[in-house]
Amino acid sequence: MKYRILIVEDDPGIASAVARQTQMWDLDARCVENFRDVLQEFAQYDPHLVLMDISLPFFNGYHWCTEIRKISKVPILFLSSASDNMNIVMAMNMGADDFIAKPFDQNVLMAKIQAMLRRTYDFAAAVPMLEHRGAWLNTGDNTLTYEGQVLDLSKNEYRILLALMENKGKVVSREKLMERLWETDSYVDENTLTVNINRLRKKLDAMGLADFIVTKFGVGYRIG
Repeated sequence: MKYRILIVEDDPGIASAVARQTQMWDLDARCVENFRDVLQEFAQYDPHLVLMDISLPFFNGYHWCTEIRKISKVPILFLSSASDNMNIVMAMNMGADDFIAKPFDQNVLMAKIQAMLRRTYDFAAAVPMLEHRGAWLNTGDNTLTYEGQVLDLSKNEYRILLALMENKGKVVSREKLMERLWETDSYVDENTLTVNINRLRKKLDAMGLADFIVTKFGVGYRIG
């Protein structure tokens, strides 16, 4: 498996140079294109490490670091020419893991990236996350995060949401959902599934996620 590096840098020359260097080290790299919504590209790419500039269009690197930290513990390494002590301290307080000043030596950057990947992933597998409508399902701790709210899910609620979010755009049959719930070692019938769906819907509504689960009568459910 190749580690994925997301490069959040608006200088095309620096971004492409860093991408080339990481690829030479057998890492996968992607440069952010939509600086209005870095979080969406983060979600789609699901990187193992983020390289983040401070000065960016629309929102600065501190903003995106804070947003990423709401949903992920992925390592974040800041790259910036604004390398005074105040910016370094602020980056660390926002949740960054390290800071490297521009101009930087590519070999030093790669050494830091390799060390950070070893520290993070030699001891713990990456925890995948699924996103829909700004809600994030964390498969590591069975929680759903939305606009700063964290919802702890029961085993059954988690299995239902996982099945639906893994099949975005598709209807999941009641039979398939019951199969997923049987994996929790509990007997599930039609009525139990309906009760679980209704309870989950109430919790989602309370978070501001109305109509997150849509019923397709006679077939099953999908996320809306």
